[in-house]
Amino acid sequence: MLSSPQDQNQEPNQEQEEERKEEAKAEKTEVKSEETNEEQNKERKKESKKEKKEPWNYCIYNPTTGEFLGRTASSWGLILLFYLIFYGFLAGMFSLTMWVMLKTLDENIPRHQDRVANPGLVIRPHAAEISFNRSNPTNYNHYVKQLHDLLQQYNDSVQERNDLCLVGEYTEQDDEQIKKVCQFKRSTLRQCSGLPDTSFGYAEGKPCIIIKMNRVIGLKPRGDPYINCTAKRDSVLQMQYFPSEGRLDKMFFPYYGKKAHPDYVQPLVAVKLLLTKDDYNVEQTVECKVEGTDLRNNDDRDKFQGRVTFRVMVSK
Repeated sequence: MLSSPQDQNQEPNQEQEEERKEEAKAEKTEVKSEETNEEQNKERKKESKKEKKEPWNYCIYNPTTGEFLGRTASSWGLILLFYLIFYGFLAGMFSLTMWVMLKTLDENIPRHQDRVANPGLVIRPHAAEISFNRSNPTNYNHYVKQLHDLLQQYNDSVQERNDLCLVGEYTEQDDEQIKKVCQFKRSTLRQCSGLPDTSFGYAEGKPCIIIKMNRVIGLKPRGDPYINCTAKRDSVLQMQYFPSEGRLDKMFFPYYGKKAHPDYVQPLVAVKLLLTKDDYNVEQTVECKVEGTDLRNNDDRDKFQGRVTFRVMVSK
C-alpha cells in the first residue's frame, strides 16, 4: 500500500521536532551545570573567606575540629605510642649490647692495651732543660719541691707497711686476689733521697735527677735491667747512681694494673751529676737508657721508648 505525499512530509517534521527537543534539553542541562559550578565556586569563596577570618591561635588549637598543632587527640596518641615503642626498642638493644660487652671485660686488665710493650722513661724534675744558679735558692726551689712531692709515697714509714720480696725474682701473683706491694724505701736513694740533703744537691751544684720507668701491665723484663746515663760531649761527666749501679730489681715486676695493684710503687733510679767548676755555665746534654734487658731503647720513631734525654746547665 503506497503512502501519500502528505504522510512523507509529516515524518521529516516529526524528526526535526524531536531533534529540537533534544537540543533544548541539552541547553537546559548545560545551563544547570553552569549554575551548579557557579554555586560551588561561591561556596568555596565563602569557605576560604571563613578560613581567612579564623584567628591566628587556631593554628595551635582549633576548637572547631579539636586539633592541637594540626593533630587530633587520637592522632597524637597513636604517634606518641609509636615513638614510645620505637625508642624503647632502641634502648633495650643498646642496653643488651652494653651488657654483653661488659661481660667480656676483665676489670683488672684492659682487653685492648694501646700502650707499647716497651715502656718509656721519665725524669723528675719534670723538665727537658734544668737550668739554675746554685747560689740562688729561688732558682731551684721548684725543682726540689717536685722531688719531695714524688718521694712522699716512698717514705720509709709508708713503705714498711708493704712486703719484703725476694731480690732478683719476679713477684708473680696471678692467682692472688689481693696483690702485695714490694718495699722501695726512700732511704735507698741515699744522697738523692732528700733526707741528708734536703736540696738534693742543687745547693752545691751537683743536682740529683730521678728516673722512673712507665708502668706496663704484665711486663716482665728479661735479664738484669739497669739505667745507664751518658753525657753527649767530649769530656766525661762523672755520675753516681742510687741504688748501686742503677739497678731496677725484677721483684717489682709484673705490675697488675691500678685496680688490682692500687698501692704499687715502681722502682726508681737517682743519678747525681758530679759537676765540677769547669762544667759550670756549660750546657750538659745527658741521655739515659734501660740496659741489660730485652726492652728496646733505640727506636728513632719514639725518642722516649726505653730512654730519655735532658739538658742541665748550672751557674755559680
